[in-house]
Amino acid sequence: MPEVYDEAQRAQMFPVLTVAQLARVAIHGRRRVVAAGETTFELGTADPGIHIVLSGTLEVVRPGAAGDDLVTVLGAGQFTGEVSSLSGRRTLVRGRMREAGEVLVLDGESLRQTIQSDSDLSEVFVRTFILRRVALLAAGFSDATLVGSTHSAGTLRLQEFFTRNGHPFAYVDVDVDKDVQVLLDHFQIGVGDVPVVICRGEHVLKNPSNEVVAECFGMNAKLDPEATHDLVVIGAGPAGLAAAVYGASEGLDVLVIESHAPGGQAGTSSKIENYLGFPTGISGQALAGRAQVQAQKFGARLAVSRAVTGLECDASPYRLRLDDGTAVRARAIVVATGARYRKLDVPGYEAYEGQGIYYAATAMEADLCRDAEVIVVGGGNSAGQAAVFLARSVKHVHVLIRGAGLAATMSDYLVQRIEHSAQISLHTHAEVSGLEGAPALASVRWRDRRSGVETTRPVSAVFAMIGAEPNTRWIDGCVALDAQGFIVTGSKAGAAADSPYATTRPGVFAVGDVRSGSVKRVASGVGEGSVVVQALHRFLHPAPE
Repeated sequence: MPEVYDEAQRAQMFPVLTVAQLARVAIHGRRRVVAAGETTFELGTADPGIHIVLSGTLEVVRPGAAGDDLVTVLGAGQFTGEVSSLSGRRTLVRGRMREAGEVLVLDGESLRQTIQSDSDLSEVFVRTFILRRVALLAAGFSDATLVGSTHSAGTLRLQEFFTRNGHPFAYVDVDVDKDVQVLLDHFQIGVGDVPVVICRGEHVLKNPSNEVVAECFGMNAKLDPEATHDLVVIGAGPAGLAAAVYGASEGLDVLVIESHAPGGQAGTSSKIENYLGFPTGISGQALAGRAQVQAQKFGARLAVSRAVTGLECDASPYRLRLDDGTAVRARAIVVATGARYRKLDVPGYEAYEGQGIYYAATAMEADLCRDAEVIVVGGGNSAGQAAVFLARSVKHVHVLIRGAGLAATMSDYLVQRIEHSAQISLHTHAEVSGLEGAPALASVRWRDRRSGVETTRPVSAVFAMIGAEPNTRWIDGCVALDAQGFIVTGSKAGAAADSPYATTRPGVFAVGDVRSGSVKRVASGVGEGSVVVQALHRFLHPAPE
């Protein structure tokens, strides 16, 4: 994040606290006298909080093999920190006193208390943190290096994981980078080891799982198996994040458990244009990122790459089993695990996942198939958004649907754009019947379901966005499910349901796409996640009889 800002940008990213603001924040911090050259915080520090300069100057640097690169110099009234200060993730930089002076130190908990109790300081800190994180992402300024190949499904998985979790990373492509051998030799790795993640310049992770990456970069909140949380939200899509924001803002101890990355299925949307308050649209990832910061601002904690594998529903409080063998306890639960796209029933399908078969259409996937022909399978809004987005950069988009048209399943503004785009062709009554290529997808065959006529095109990417399978296997047996596996709530859940989101198990609620009969829209999920908090309070704090 080098000094390349104009005056207006710098004023927003590096504001100076007023005397009155300093007096209020001083209540929450501790003063520390620091000598010139002394390190105030180190690269990779977990839950770093912030340092506010009271006197002297503090330089923020990025350590590197050739020495430290200067990021910025902070003077009196200015402060360190970005989004990691709220989330508790490890720092991406080092702080060092340039001129001796005094700093005010707020640890992570004190910072969150300040933000929750002071709206003026909350606005200053949160706005600054978000702007700095955006700058870090834009500059690729990170403690993570991914060494991979565009021909590797594992590389794509890790790129997606870093991107959707808002963690900056540098990417080195072994097929393109001329100097890659120097890097490989330095860390004693070979081309056959890719994908490789280099964590903070120290740890070499060969083809690591998402869980291992999350642990190394401090993405997870520490879980205390002895603690009992007021609320555990399972799933960090729009519905789950909304429940976390509203629950935490009303004083509940909230833990969010997410198996992959914030945003859920909506997080893969390139642009959502019919969400209230964003007339020019907003990407699913940006919406999820803001919601995550908002939840953490109120004290909610987030654990990513941690999947819930079972619920001990007869225990009191409830006990949730996780995939690493640990468990967490909760007085109440909101299930917001959403649904995932179904796979196509085509021979050899699994071999092309990550190498031609994709379930999201973001800038990353668009770059992989630039100037090529692609197929989008599906007739919902996500498929329409993907087709319109991809049409900007690919040679041509073929949209395949099994039905006769899009009007019944897709918003009209997307239907109109597809119909008027010379880059998009709609094929009705069509289904994919064959995939070819080695090792990556090179051509696709589809069949007209009425005539049986097949068409083959040189297609390098298929975006599968068909139907939805609910993520409910882990909870089956504890709550009632409908015939498709979605969670039954409200009046259909029987006498125990005093809320449209209550399940057949007291204190367990379901919101968003995972709920039977829900409207599969982002705005609907956000609404359900916010409204369910009323029922949570009634359950946690029942009125005296």
